[in-house]
Amino acid sequence: MIHPSYVEMIERINEGQDQEEAPLVTSRYSVVLAAAKRARQLIDGAEPKVSATYPNGKEKKPLSIAVDELYSGKVKILPREEGEGSV
Repeated sequence: MIHPSYVEMIERINEGQDQEEAPLVTSRYSVVLAAAKRARQLIDGAEPKVSATYPNGKEKKPLSIAVDELYSGKVKILPREEGEGSV
């Protein structure tokens, strides 16, 4: 079993949003994109905002660090601005 699950990730990321606002994340795809983008930033030299090692001392991979950062709320997903990404 994967921990945290997609459902837990989506709930955690959307925590603290106003009821009238649309949730930031509504699908697994959004979570995957956010984690992949943050993992790429880590690979390119960004500093991790959570521990980069497991309790046994083994190094975590960038994607594992990215998931931990999203789940812990250390990295936020910003809402998309209107017109951004449009052709």
